[in-house]
Amino acid sequence: MFKKTYSAITNTAKTCVLAFGLCLLSSLARAQDSSEIPLPSNLVQGYPRLYITESGKKDLQKTIQKELWAKEVLQGIKKRIDKHVKRHVTDPEWMVSRLQMHWKTKAKNIYVEGINYSHADGEAPVPTVRFVGSRDYTTPYGKPKLEDILPYMDDPRGLYLPNRSKEGSPFEWAQQSKTGRIVYSINEEIIGLARDAAFVHWLVNEKEYAKFSFDVFHTYMEGMSYRSEPIDQLNGHIQTLVGFTNFQVIHENVLIDIAELYDFLHPYIEENYPQHINMYDTTIKRWTDQIIKNGVPQNNWNLHQAKVILKAAMVLQDNKFYDDKKGREYYIDYILNVTSARQWSLTKFMDYGYDKDNGVWAECPGYSIGVTKDLTNFIEDFNNTFNHNILPYLPVMEKAVKMLPQYLFPNGQTVAFGDSYYGPLSTEPISDMIRIAQKNKNKELEEDFTALYSVLSDSERTEQNRRPRVDISSFFASKPLEINPKYKKGDLEDYITQTFYAPNVSWHVQRMGTGKNGMMASLNASLGNHMHANGINLELYGKGFVQGADPGKGAGYLQPIYLEYYSQFPAHNTVMVDGVSSYTEMLSYHAFDLMGQYPKSGQKEGYYPDITYSDVYFLEPETRSDQSRLVSIVKTGEETGYYIDIFRSKKQRKGDKFHDYYYHNLGQSMKIMDADGSSLELAPSEEMAFAGGHLYSLDYMWDKKSVKLEDDYQAEWKIDMPEGDEDIYMNLWMKGTEGREVFSIKSPPNKAFKGDHGLPYDVDKAPYLTFAARQHGPAWEYPFVSVYEPFTSTEGKSIEKISSFEDENGNTEFVGLNITHKSGREDLVFSSANHQNVKYKEVTTDATYSLIASEKNGDWIIFIGNGKEVTAKGYTISAPEVTNVVLEFKEGQLQLHNEVAVTITHKNSVNKFNAGALRKIVLE
Repeated sequence: MFKKTYSAITNTAKTCVLAFGLCLLSSLARAQDSSEIPLPSNLVQGYPRLYITESGKKDLQKTIQKELWAKEVLQGIKKRIDKHVKRHVTDPEWMVSRLQMHWKTKAKNIYVEGINYSHADGEAPVPTVRFVGSRDYTTPYGKPKLEDILPYMDDPRGLYLPNRSKEGSPFEWAQQSKTGRIVYSINEEIIGLARDAAFVHWLVNEKEYAKFSFDVFHTYMEGMSYRSEPIDQLNGHIQTLVGFTNFQVIHENVLIDIAELYDFLHPYIEENYPQHINMYDTTIKRWTDQIIKNGVPQNNWNLHQAKVILKAAMVLQDNKFYDDKKGREYYIDYILNVTSARQWSLTKFMDYGYDKDNGVWAECPGYSIGVTKDLTNFIEDFNNTFNHNILPYLPVMEKAVKMLPQYLFPNGQTVAFGDSYYGPLSTEPISDMIRIAQKNKNKELEEDFTALYSVLSDSERTEQNRRPRVDISSFFASKPLEINPKYKKGDLEDYITQTFYAPNVSWHVQRMGTGKNGMMASLNASLGNHMHANGINLELYGKGFVQGADPGKGAGYLQPIYLEYYSQFPAHNTVMVDGVSSYTEMLSYHAFDLMGQYPKSGQKEGYYPDITYSDVYFLEPETRSDQSRLVSIVKTGEETGYYIDIFRSKKQRKGDKFHDYYYHNLGQSMKIMDADGSSLELAPSEEMAFAGGHLYSLDYMWDKKSVKLEDDYQAEWKIDMPEGDEDIYMNLWMKGTEGREVFSIKSPPNKAFKGDHGLPYDVDKAPYLTFAARQHGPAWEYPFVSVYEPFTSTEGKSIEKISSFEDENGNTEFVGLNITHKSGREDLVFSSANHQNVKYKEVTTDATYSLIASEKNGDWIIFIGNGKEVTAKGYTISAPEVTNVVLEFKEGQLQLHNEVAVTITHKNSVNKFNAGALRKIVLE
């Protein structure tokens, strides 16, 4: 029923909800002709025009009469505003007086000091609109209910607000600079009510709704017409960000409400107050120009800015009606094709942010996914509004949407490094692509994205069954998505690969399988926007959960705990040098170099599926330290597998004091044990602290205990599930060495999990249980060598014992591990930092990473990662250059995958093989 009624509305509505757009760079310039996007023609004249035209009113009225959902939306809107509209008839000052204005001082000029409001001066002939209190929205004060707001509040003592930090939340006077965004929020609420009233008036032609709406609108807009651009007394960066109501132009969303209100109220204004139209238009244009003038061109800001600009532009008249020729066409063209200092053209913006090879946007995952979603929204809305498809001018978008599943862990949650959160992947960008294809009759595109959509969506939970929001836009939303049943459902493996590398955000992922028994390790450095200072950071999956999880942003970007802890090294799974490793968070330029990986990024077939690895190098800039991290996934069975993590770190200029390896894992308990499983006796320690010239981060951590030892040791975390469910564990084995000290620590809570994460405790409130290993002196020849095994209480651990061995040739930059399994399997792991030939028993190798696996039944695997020659199991594999090779013996047959030509020598047989995918071979 809900689905059927959309067509009647959308056929007559000239939907102009242009939700998202973009812009950016230095002196004003047009996009190059080759990339210029043509403007739409035949722009609708008359009002309203944003959501619907006058000709569509009757169809909408019929829909509301016939359809329950539409009737409920209108009833909800009227319930929200009717009491205020009714009161306004007899008390027209009640609502207007609650606008946050300079009622008495009529100040025109706003002054700020950095991120905080300072004062206002100058005098206009009418009350003017107040500016927000601070860029930092964190405040102990709450937004009062409308009835609790003092009318005509303009007092030198500040704002009269409830203090939520005190018992009973008593009202008290607060300096405006201490009130976050409350001023803006109050005005936004009131303007929103006036917008709803304008719509209802247009729909039912009841003048009391128009009068209520107009009185609020006119008071606000007349006051805004005298307001000037805020001045930063510090002459700082803020001056390039401020709007007329907010410290950041991206938060000028009240202008969208103003535009929607003006659109529906325009016929009433034309009839009753035409003398004010020029003032309203001029104010909207000044406001819009301020948004264009300020902002940030190279990230998601442009989307938010353009969303506001486009809405504002659409309620203006055509260029020809204004002396400066800046009307609708001017601003639409600006968004699409014009580049200025802080507002780039759409094509320039996308060229800057997207990697054309892999489709990744250059921000942390949460923001990257959001940008792609906002862009598909913009393209679809533009298409619906103007019947003008701009997708062909933005060719990277198909790849950008298709790569989104690469962000997924095996449990369906997205990776969350930087300022991101764990959660499901939105299917909105995919459904947008389907709608665009359907509207433009592009069957190939529709089939392509229908396959992807069907993989990620629940076919039983369609959009048409969702209850519409009580909002004007619900009447004009796009027709619910209809999936063509003739198109086949896709396979997730078509969209995710065992390894994926995005150099533009310095992110590399390895994964195997899906669901509870899947495995995945995600590595990231700090390249792009909304990144943290985290070195080579690790996210680790195990048994249904992202156990080694990133901590999230923790608090607002301007809060000390974000700046000093959540965005810094000790909050992450990484290595910090001398207690001081750090660099600029947010927009960061510190990438790792990918030295080796298997299989190749994006490879979908022709490789050995049960071993992956990555080897990365990072220059830690604060101490000029070389850091190398080798991470490997080894799958040993349907339900079993483990991770290898070898982290080396040393200062280039010597003088290493210590290197600290941090690992945080979910769970209500953590224990540190020796290699045999007996608890170690740790003593309270103050060594890991700010005192001594180290990072502030360390003082946010508490209950620190440590012990010095040279023997191997373990740490184990337990997620204690409810009675009847199996508990989840992560076991960490680490090689002991001289100069080693281990710590147990409680860290601030993990704030990256939202909603139904399936965990049995309040992750965002509980201490994040942290293990740290400190290597006194360099950690290059004495690296952090770890084996992680996730397991459940039902299955238990599959690894029986781990021990280490040395190179018989004496290479000091070598690590060897012997991992025996309860199944009878034995894995020999070799890792060398210098490609020297190393030897252990019958095995020799010069590879960065080698693994020789022997099964109980006689099957075996020789895995070579970044090597030229390996001898094992009586076979010698040699290559002319450093490469990856897998030779498997299974059920009496050999299989080979070699990325370059190799020679295999066995007994008296010498055989050469050209590069090839995994296939059976026979030695002659």
